[in-house]
Amino acid sequence: MKIRVLLLSLLFCLSVSAQSLKVTFPPISVEVKGQTYTLEYANSFELRSQGLMYRKSMCENCGMIFNFNQVKTAGMWMRNTFIPLDVAFIKRDGTITDIKAMQPHDESTITSSEKVLYAWEMNQGWFKQNNIAVGDKVTIQETTTNID
Repeated sequence: MKIRVLLLSLLFCLSVSAQSLKVTFPPISVEVKGQTYTLEYANSFELRSQGLMYRKSMCENCGMIFNFNQVKTAGMWMRNTFIPLDVAFIKRDGTITDIKAMQPHDESTITSSEKVLYAWEMNQGWFKQNNIAVGDKVTIQETTTNID
């Protein structure tokens, strides 16, 4: 019981400190279906933990790539996230395995159906509006190194 209370306190403190810090994400280029998009790049534990939390809006073609630094069954949630999002899970070879809708403040875990290296978050409906679907190939042009 004491460990659980300690862990919950630690999570609360981390959440408050993340909210109060202005985190800067490096840019990354993503190409799919002949179009290139410049997105924010969450390539460290700190950046992945912050993600798109606390934002009230996001421009039409803005989004974020999460690099997990190892292939795994990935999970995402929407704690402290105000924007409805879609997430595309992407394998190491660039193949989109899933595109799933996520609702603001929903803390249930949305998981990839396969082991992936990346997750790509955009405004909800963006992938459909841009005819991007499961099975499409994405090229992620990493220009920065992973921090962790």
